[in-house]
Amino acid sequence: MHLISIRNLRRDAAKYPDAISSINNWYATVKKSQWKNLEDVRQIYRDAETVGNFTVFNLKGNNYRLIVGIDYENQTVYYKYF
Repeated sequence: MHLISIRNLRRDAAKYPDAISSINNWYATVKKSQWKNLEDVRQIYRDAETVGNFTVFNLKGNNYRLIVGIDYENQTVYYKYF
């Protein structure tokens, strides 16, 4: 998968130093993944859920939420909010 707006994600995550390792681990996983649907995502991130057009990841023991859009067909993840 290709992540759009990694700079914005890193900028936003920098406000929460305790979350940076979780973000880095999530990003490393996304880069090597080839998800085809939400069920593929849930094989790695059990708590991932769809809310509207977005996918929500609970990070660092559910202390943080990462919200992205995923285009499975084009293998692209769009960062929205952290």
